[in-house]
Order: sequence, then structure tokens, then C-alpha cells
Amino acid sequence: MLHSTRTTIISRALAVAAAGVLAASLSGCSVLEGVLGSGQKPVRDAETQEITEAGQADVFSIKVGDCLNEASGDTVSDVPVVPCAEPHDEEAYFEGILEGEEFPGDEQVQIKADEICYGAFESFAGISYEESELDYYPYTPTEIGWNEAGDRVVSCIIYDPAAQTTGSLAGAAR
Repeated sequence: MLHSTRTTIISRALAVAAAGVLAASLSGCSVLEGVLGSGQKPVRDAETQEITEAGQADVFSIKVGDCLNEASGDTVSDVPVVPCAEPHDEEAYFEGILEGEEFPGDEQVQIKADEICYGAFESFAGISYEESELDYYPYTPTEIGWNEAGDRVVSCIIYDPAAQTTGSLAGAAR
């Protein structure tokens, strides 16, 4: 049973779709990185690695603990990031890795990603998903990202459907 209430499956790397078409004609890591994502890295504190300035960040650069504002679209390559001390829509709370050489299909990726995020929800939020007023969804790899870039990362994103939050939702128990 899927526990996410989001109707749109958010997938990684819009630009990865171009990689399948262009990969044969490209050379050099920086050119390929430009096709796979924007390459935009969030501005982080050197010691804590916390985001210190609002801006756009490549979805591949998101880390657990990062605070985001909602990105729109079926497939996402860049996300708006903000310091967690500022009002924000979402927070990355867990990261898991999908196994396998062959892409298992969008439905199986979504099922496995939901299992990963559901399994990590209670230890992060301090309350079971069923008792919580919070919700989550996963950023998942696309088939092209899986095959062309080796993307297997599931980023679990928690949010309050009622309002923006300030600070972390870790241990929120609500």
C-alpha cells in the first residue's frame, strides 16, 4: 500500500532525458554534468554543510537536512532551497539507494521508494506516519537517469500539507 498522498510522482533530473539522445556525441565530465543536471550547488556553511542562502539547486546536490520549497512538474531537475531557519515547504529527511542493474519500471521504483521513505518516517518525525499530520513523498530516479547516469538515489521529502514550517521537522511528533 502506498502512503504518499501526492498525485504527481516527482522524478529526478529533467535534463537526464537529453542525455540518452546526446550521450554518444558528448565528451568531458563537465559537458555531461551539464546535460544530467544544472550543476547548481547550494551555498553551504563550510563546517555544518547547512544551506546558508536561498537559491536553486541541482536535485543531485540535495542532502538530508536540506530545506526546500515545492518544485513543480512531473520531473524535477532543480529545486528551490532555503536555509531551514526561513519558512519552507519541505525538508529532505532520508536518503536510500535502490538496488539492481536493470531499471525495474516506474511502478516498482515508486513502490520501493515508498517503502524506504515510509520506513524512515517514524524515526525522523518521532511519530508513526498513520498518527502524523505530516506527509512525505520521494524524489526517484527516472529510467534514463538509472541507465545513463547510474542514479539509484531515493530522497525522502517530508512536509506539512497545512502550511510552511520554520526549522526542522525532526522529532516534531505531530
